[in-house]
Amino acid sequence: MTPTPEARTAGRPPTWRKPAFIRNPYVRWTVILVAVAYVWWALSMLPFDLQRIQEGLPRAARIFSGAFPPSFARSQLLLDGFLESIKIAVLATVLGVGLSVPIAFLAARNIVPRLVYLVGRAVIIVARSFHPVIVAILFVKAVGFGPLAGVLTLTIYSIGFVAKMLAEKIEEIDWGQVEAVRASGAGWMTTLLYAVIPQIMPRQIGLSIYQLDSNLRASAIVGLVGAGGIGATLMNAFGRYDYDFALAITLCIIGVILVSEAISGRIRRNLW
Repeated sequence: MTPTPEARTAGRPPTWRKPAFIRNPYVRWTVILVAVAYVWWALSMLPFDLQRIQEGLPRAARIFSGAFPPSFARSQLLLDGFLESIKIAVLATVLGVGLSVPIAFLAARNIVPRLVYLVGRAVIIVARSFHPVIVAILFVKAVGFGPLAGVLTLTIYSIGFVAKMLAEKIEEIDWGQVEAVRASGAGWMTTLLYAVIPQIMPRQIGLSIYQLDSNLRASAIVGLVGAGGIGATLMNAFGRYDYDFALAITLCIIGVILVSEAISGRIRRNLW
C-alpha cells in the first residue's frame, strides 16, 4: 500500500521554500518587461558620443602610462595632506556626533511632543538631502578654500547619518525601564540619564566609530573641490599632470582606508 503524502510528511519539520518574486505571473512579467523597456529607453536617450569615447581611450592610455611607476619623491607633501585629512575627519566627527545626540532626542517621537519631533526630523532631512560634495562646494564658496570648509561639510554629513540612526534607536528602547525610573519620582532629565542613555550607549559608540571611519574616506572626496586634506593634494597633482604622484596618493588613500577599516572593525568586535 502506497502511503499518502500526509503520511509521508507526518512527524517531519516543515521545509522552507523560497517565496516567488511576485506570485502573479502576469504581474511578474509585466514588471520585468517594464524594467527592460525603461533600461533600453534610458540607454537610447542618454547622449553617449562613441567618437568622443574612442578619442578618449588614447588619452587614458597616456595617463596610465605616465602614472607608472608611482612616485613617492614628495613624501612630505603626501604626509601633510594625510595629516590634514585626519584632523578634518576627527574634528568633524567630534562636532557632528556632539550635535547629533541632542538632535536625535528631538527627533524621537516617543520622548518629545509632536511639534518638537517634526522640527528634529526636519533638521535630519535637510542634513541628509545633499551629497557631501555639494555641501563642500557651498562651504568653499562661503568660507573659502581650506580645511574649515571640509570640517563644516563633514559635520553636516555626520549629523545626517548619526542623528537618524540614533533617533531610531531611541524609539526602540525598552519603555519599561523609563516607566520604572519615572515611578521613583525622577524628572525628565534624570529619566534620560538613567533610563534612555544607558540603552542607546552601545549604538552611540558604534555609530561614532563608524562615522569617524566614514569621515576619513569622505575627507579625500570633499578635498577634490577645495575643502582641504589629501583630496586637495590629489587634485593639485592632476592639475600639474603629475600622474605618477597622483597614483602614489591614490595607493596611499587605499592603504589608509584599509587600515582604518581593520582598526574600526576590531574596536567594534571588542566592544560587543
